Amino acid sequence: MKNTTTILALAAALLMAGPTIARAESLLLNRVQQEKGMNLPKKGMSMEQVERQFGAPTAKLDPRGGDTPKHPVIHRWEYPGYIVYFERSHVVHTVLNTPAGNNTNPAAAK
Repeated sequence: MKNTTTILALAAALLMAGPTIARAESLLLNRVQQEKGMNLPKKGMSMEQVERQFGAPTAKLDPRGGDTPKHPVIHRWEYPGYIVYFERSHVVHTVLNTPAGNNTNPAAAK
């Protein structure tokens, strides 16, 4: 009886989460489509290439990581509307500063 109750509770939770999951997927897809249409730093570009092509960032945020070889230093440069993430000195990702990107206050990220 306990297993049946647990299964029913999990099923109900999944059914209730369905709209939330669908909304999150929709927001992510919209953000990815928006990024594709923009001129943003591309994966693999060096810091020098980014600065030459896009200008100086408005802020260079505190680096993260670097505590072990498996966790290289991640640098974050803030530009109006997006953040560029570098692993060591090369772009690994560019993220829009939108609620869907969960990146509205990157300086506060711990």
